[in-house]
Amino acid sequence: MLPLLLASSSVYRRELLTRLQLPFTCSSPDIDESHRSGESAIALVKRLATEKAQALAQSHPAHLIIGSDQVAVLGEHIIGKPHSFDKAREQLLACSGKSVTFLTGVALLNSQTGVCQVDCVPFTVHMRTLDSERVERYLHAEQPYDCAGSFKAEGLGVSLFRSTEGPDATSLIGLPLIRLIDMLLAESVQIP
Repeated sequence: MLPLLLASSSVYRRELLTRLQLPFTCSSPDIDESHRSGESAIALVKRLATEKAQALAQSHPAHLIIGSDQVAVLGEHIIGKPHSFDKAREQLLACSGKSVTFLTGVALLNSQTGVCQVDCVPFTVHMRTLDSERVERYLHAEQPYDCAGSFKAEGLGVSLFRSTEGPDATSLIGLPLIRLIDMLLAESVQIP
């Protein structure tokens, strides 16, 4: 098997990938993650996942490189990482009682052959009705400022959900393992 490289500095993605019990290393790609004018949310996450993997291809020849990116979508609006208490509070109150779709792009690049598999896995969260006090208590407890949509599904964020739906719950955390396993199997990686 070619060495496996996760093109990410995300602790959440690293923790998810360890579930597969495969040896891997991590390296953070340096790319421009700006949204392009007219680009759909699906096209954005697929492009960024691919670019993250490609950014490390030259320095990691003969590797299987995993890239991933995620955005949350509320109606027609892309919701990114809040980076602050005030922005997170605003995001969560806007999501109150609504459905938020998380789109997670995943790419697997074989840097030896140049073959790149890429896909987008959706996952929808139906939010409870939230008030300011509940949102503020949650934000003080978990501080999810580096998470798209302002919550950590693997933590207390689940308390904000009414229900969820989608093909792969791991996509909500940032790396759709079921789809990634399909890609790894296509590269003849043995799991388990």
